[in-house]
Amino acid sequence: MKLHDLQPSKGSTHRKKIVGRGIAGKGGKTAGRGTKGQKARRQIPAGFEGGQLPLLQRIPKLKGFTNPFRVEYTPVNLDALTRLGITDVTPEVLVANGLAGKGEFVKILGRGELGLKINVSAHKFSATAKTAIEAAGGSTTELPLPFAVRPPAAGNQHQNR
Repeated sequence: MKLHDLQPSKGSTHRKKIVGRGIAGKGGKTAGRGTKGQKARRQIPAGFEGGQLPLLQRIPKLKGFTNPFRVEYTPVNLDALTRLGITDVTPEVLVANGLAGKGEFVKILGRGELGLKINVSAHKFSATAKTAIEAAGGSTTELPLPFAVRPPAAGNQHQNR
């Protein structure tokens, strides 16, 4: 037996009913669709909800946008620096102690008390953190970001920028 010898068993398949070809046989005139009504007429458009405002029209057309130039900082509070007990704090020290990830920008925030004099180097400082560090006798050094004005745009020319 070969592939071209295969055929369905007798009586298992039926010819498609042809309708709408005149009044001579069955399936003429209304072609089995009954009289009038939405189902008797042409195809209902995709997304049609019976006159109710369709879902695609109910949801907003634009949902804001994502700023491709956003700069994210990893927040580190003063109480975390106090727990470290290190006098010279840099992003590398924070990465080694698990307070920041490698290659992330660090921002020092002012939560907590600072008992010891520390020298902190970070990419950004909050005003309260800066005053608390300097009040304790320490110093703050703001590190420059690796890009001039803003980071390079992510994505391509077709994305929403």
